[in-house]
Amino acid sequence: MRRYSFHKGHGTENDFIILDDSYGLHDMQPELISHLCDRHAGVGADGVLRVIRAGQIGCWDGDPQLWFMDYYNADGSIAEMCGNGLRVFARHLINEQLVTSGSFDVATRAGVKHVEIGHQGLISVGLGRVTLLDDPVRVSVDGRTWDARKVDVGNPHAVAFVDDDVLDDLPLYTAPTWGPASAFPDGVNVEFVHVDGPGRLDMRVFERGVGETRSCGTGVVASAAAYRAASGHDGTVRVHVPGGDLEVTFDGDEATLTGPAVIIGRGELWL
Repeated sequence: MRRYSFHKGHGTENDFIILDDSYGLHDMQPELISHLCDRHAGVGADGVLRVIRAGQIGCWDGDPQLWFMDYYNADGSIAEMCGNGLRVFARHLINEQLVTSGSFDVATRAGVKHVEIGHQGLISVGLGRVTLLDDPVRVSVDGRTWDARKVDVGNPHAVAFVDDDVLDDLPLYTAPTWGPASAFPDGVNVEFVHVDGPGRLDMRVFERGVGETRSCGTGVVASAAAYRAASGHDGTVRVHVPGGDLEVTFDGDEATLTGPAVIIGRGELWL
């Protein structure tokens, strides 16, 4: 039997288990991740954030002293980026005094991301360049199909714009499908978006490796970028998700995501 100390946090109710592992001692097997994230037999979460020095990650060739956000989906699969997770990761670094200022960089599988700690619990994270792709793709749920926009935010997204009544009724307890299948060989996060007014979006999301979640930070950014390209809107985009509200700003193709992140507790788990 092994004991794991953990923290639990969330960003707009997209929730995460945080494991401190400065020296790379945890064996992050998919079975461990899926057990930790099990909402009946484990702690329960949408994913796991391992806090580790970048030099302990074999694929990293940058500054080895940066803190690395080693992120895993609830099914144990590795994800390149997580916008809500990055804010929760940053909140943990601040709370545990692992960084010395409110402005710092975090290493991720999608590169180095900059963090700014703001007021009233808000955290801004620079997610870098957002790439909109023109390859045609369609997504389907429950026998209904929509055109979608392919968007790369360091991880893959398909953004479909739908009517308000459709958004409310989508049965996202089943996974959306897409075509052509070759468009997303490693799976995709699928966002369904209703335009509620100029610069205002409502969104639901089915996350790759997780299922429907209360929020998805990179999905919010992908949706904002797709809306911006389609509408010509040039200001802040405010996105409402089931777990709360987030804001996206752009500097050219570079996106910054701002929203809350809180740590709700800590504990120990015996496996």
